[in-house]
Amino acid sequence: MKILHNARCSTSRNVLSTLEENGIEAEVVKYADEKLSFDELKSIIDLIGIEPIELVRKKETIWKEQFAGKELSQDEVIQAMIDIPQLMERPIIIKGNQAIIGRPIERVVEFIR
Repeated sequence: MKILHNARCSTSRNVLSTLEENGIEAEVVKYADEKLSFDELKSIIDLIGIEPIELVRKKETIWKEQFAGKELSQDEVIQAMIDIPQLMERPIIIKGNQAIIGRPIERVVEFIR
């Protein structure tokens, strides 16, 4: 199991704790420090089964200032999340060929069973 983790995010920290409490050792990827490649992020989006725009934190000020209202291709949205990792919803939990956005915590508990 792998978790795309942002230590500054309380939800991400809570999910990591939940994994540990359930005896799950997950590979922790600090995606804000170790940027994902385009192909890695595209693959994760495919595993979640969503469109790239659905992974964007649209309430972030930087999204509103730089991207809101613009017609962006899927590739441009992915690249924006790579360039500015804070735009990406987190945490993301990957298990085999499945992945979820780890919100709310109940979704994570169900996913790890």
